[in-house]
Amino acid sequence: MELAVVSGKGGTGKSSVTAAFATAGERIVVADCDVDAANLYLLFNPEHDTEQVYIGGYTAVVDHALCTVCGICESYCRFDAITEVDGKIMISETSCDGCFFCSRICPMDAITMVRSDRSRMYSGSFRNGKMVYGRLAPGEENSGKLVSLVREEAKRVATAQGMSTILLDGPPGIGCPVISTVTGVDRIIIVTEPTMSGLEDMKRVHEVARKFTGDVGIIINKYDLNEAMADRIEGWCVAQGSALLGRLPYDRRVTEAMISGKSVTEMFPEAEISIILNEIWNKMTTNGKE
Repeated sequence: MELAVVSGKGGTGKSSVTAAFATAGERIVVADCDVDAANLYLLFNPEHDTEQVYIGGYTAVVDHALCTVCGICESYCRFDAITEVDGKIMISETSCDGCFFCSRICPMDAITMVRSDRSRMYSGSFRNGKMVYGRLAPGEENSGKLVSLVREEAKRVATAQGMSTILLDGPPGIGCPVISTVTGVDRIIIVTEPTMSGLEDMKRVHEVARKFTGDVGIIINKYDLNEAMADRIEGWCVAQGSALLGRLPYDRRVTEAMISGKSVTEMFPEAEISIILNEIWNKMTTNGKE
């Protein structure tokens, strides 16, 4: 069974919920698919069994021995990645889109394209199973492709280890990495918060999620900060035919646990939020559906 936890916006508590699920029961494979800003490894501190280089694109490099500083490349670069500094053409690695155009128009053939090889994919063990995650270097592209590679590795590890559950911590929003995360999963869990922006962003990611599976559930995090809005979100879920999996109360101990390198269900198992999270996880994994 493959479950994806996503959110319409950042800061809803998606990764905290994922961490709680990952340590709630049987040994599982966890994959952090938020490759642009992976953070679950900070909490789980996995031991790396493998490390793979990911080629995320290309970067332009200038051979100053050949360059005559004619300025043609600078004038045509639509990404403003090329500037003249102290009589030399300089190319910003983070601004360069790797489009090859400057290397093609340079009359002196002074610009070559080199592979960007700073991104990585890691696979290893954490205290409740196996973990796979990717880290995309700043400015590099094709994060959706890296997500797909992370998922493929997670499936390979699950098969090799005989683990039946793969839990995906997806990125926020509705972009390419999200689509790569939710394609083909058995269930999608959306974490939202009781605010107007939380509701509207949840609607957008819900629309995307329903295109991939009819099994979409909603968790309202910190519902007690605005119960009227939480009720409104619940009403919307009912109207859409999507299950409200649960309401989580605001609890400072979630942050305390994170600071200690643990999930809230590990450090405070008797807390109300931990009990609710365990109930949600048990229902999803034993019954499949609520």
